Amino acid sequence: MPDLSGRVFIVTGGNGGIGLGMAEGIAAAGGSIAVWARNETKNANAIETLEKLGVSAKAYVCDVSSESMVLETMAETVTDFGRIDGLFANAGRPGTGTPFLDLTLEEWQKVMAVNLDGVFLCLREAAKQIISQGSGGSLVAVSSTSAVHGAAGNEAYGTAKTGVTGLVRALAVALAKHQIRVNALLPGWTVTELAEPAFKNDRFRDITTKRTPVRRWADPSEFREVGAFLADPTQTFHTGQQVCLDGGYTIF
Repeated sequence: MPDLSGRVFIVTGGNGGIGLGMAEGIAAAGGSIAVWARNETKNANAIETLEKLGVSAKAYVCDVSSESMVLETMAETVTDFGRIDGLFANAGRPGTGTPFLDLTLEEWQKVMAVNLDGVFLCLREAAKQIISQGSGGSLVAVSSTSAVHGAAGNEAYGTAKTGVTGLVRALAVALAKHQIRVNALLPGWTVTELAEPAFKNDRFRDITTKRTPVRRWADPSEFREVGAFLADPTQTFHTGQQVCLDGGYTIF
């Protein structure tokens, strides 16, 4: 486990699921956490969980698809913590499931607004802040195995997540001179609130479980260690990568 004492990390969508799992891993390593998410009740519960790990943690209500909210929340976070050392752009929304020929521009844009535009806004503002501090840092964008394989009815979501991996590769090159590492995390099927409808579909769960070599879905707690690893300041040569944590789903 790395030593993240004295370091501050923002986790968007960090009040549950994979985001909270990563936040717990960072906190267990001593890092302070700023949770950016929309649900105040879930935010409060997440902060209670993180504070039990002995670190400073605070939640901010933020819709990452709103540029003004991202700017305001970044300013507030820096005022409260004094600095940031990284950001995990994890907030997302599911696809619509609408067949492609029936997919409306409005549905398409709603998915893009959070899953791609929101990632862009958060990474941009975090990069500005880290550069101003002059001490380097880590940026992580949560993509999906949907960036690797296709699925009918998932066009908007898959396109957004593929865009995230492209953005990560470009930023890894652009920001390396500032000692900022940029990586993507591609989770496999995980038991989260976002994926609950799919998990409760017996046929779908059976298909995806059989295709996963470890023969199960992940638990959000299994993202603790990878969160701490991606935040680790000693991993100075690890950048521009797509880290798949999927039980082997994409190779089988």
